[in-house]
Amino acid sequence: MKGIIIPAFLVSIAFLSPRASAGVATFGASAQTVTLSGLGGNGQGEGQSNVTWGSCVFNDANTQCTVSAPYTGVGGGGTIGFVITYPGNGTAPLTATSITPGGDYVNLSLTAGSFVVTLTETNGTVVNFYQTPNWNFVFSNPTCTGVASCAVGQVGLTQNATITGSISGAFDTTPVIQSAVSASGYGGFSAIAPGTWMEIYGENLATVRSQLWAGSDFTGNLGPTALGGTTVTIGGQLAYIDYVSPGQVNAQVASSVATGSQPVVVTTAGGSSLPFTITVNTTEPGLLAPPAFKLSAGQYVVALFPNGTTFVLPPGALKGVASARAKPGDTIVLYGIGFGTVTPDSPAGEIVTVANTLNANFQASFAGTPATVSYSGLTGGYLGLYQFNVVVPNVAPSDTVPFTFSLGGNAGTQTLLIAIGN
Repeated sequence: MKGIIIPAFLVSIAFLSPRASAGVATFGASAQTVTLSGLGGNGQGEGQSNVTWGSCVFNDANTQCTVSAPYTGVGGGGTIGFVITYPGNGTAPLTATSITPGGDYVNLSLTAGSFVVTLTETNGTVVNFYQTPNWNFVFSNPTCTGVASCAVGQVGLTQNATITGSISGAFDTTPVIQSAVSASGYGGFSAIAPGTWMEIYGENLATVRSQLWAGSDFTGNLGPTALGGTTVTIGGQLAYIDYVSPGQVNAQVASSVATGSQPVVVTTAGGSSLPFTITVNTTEPGLLAPPAFKLSAGQYVVALFPNGTTFVLPPGALKGVASARAKPGDTIVLYGIGFGTVTPDSPAGEIVTVANTLNANFQASFAGTPATVSYSGLTGGYLGLYQFNVVVPNVAPSDTVPFTFSLGGNAGTQTLLIAIGN
């Protein structure tokens, strides 16, 4: 179709590198004991908790207490570590609230100081959890006085009743979406389009530490709509997922998603996130121009010579990257996402296997001079990746030639440069 070799790393630089992210875990009984004393009379099942920690140190101003517990889950298991720091040297300022009177579950929250949770996996890796975790604890073999039913709720409703016992529990693994953008290497826009790639950020977005799709995740030419137990919907339509972690998910938007404001929902074994609203436009075009190609002069578009290994950049601009200036008459290749439909149709989620043509008119310009576009359409062997073969027009040589494009007469919003020689 195009006779152009595409370096494999183009896909990897298309997305923002995964952020250090929150983990998700469950853990068994720990060395903690909790004594919950009933206040009674308010009907809410509330009481004060006293926590016995494994070790505490007072430095004349603050107390720091630590306790650890065995853990199974992300990364194959390890140790959960709790560190609480609070002013003074009194009892740890935790409050405990029973959500459902009569049940054995108690929510703990810190009213002063800070609470940090970490996971040391069996391989020694340390994962930092978000600093304000929400978790549920359950009493193991509790003992109680002052009530007939040994349950948190009953203790909370009865004056002077107490319940004491070791506790175990699980982090609240409900996904939380904090932001979503189109793939950052292609502009990172706040709006998306059907068939485009996007990045979703938040907490608890996966119950695996990280997972990138593999050939075994595909069904024929169809990409996975679930990865590591995570699924994503945009406007109620399942997306195709190539990467998941607790803090980041990369997904391709389904072709059938309607335009306008649409909800994004991430679902894992821990539940479904609240909808995150994003705008879906018919197109949201962006050319590949990742942070690695941002030099002192500005942001360069990713353009390749037909050999598929040499980039159009000032020579030596990036260490270890073969580069050269393009000359008038050279054909160079660019890549993008969000450019809309092609003929014949090639829906999102499917590896492109047939030649196709972009339906909207794509125009590239160098310093305001229009270029001949010899090919525009989806790239064979990929999902949702557009390719543009462009013939460099006769323009004055410079390492900072402005590069612009339009789609259907509408100018692209990226500010890009390209290196042109004699």
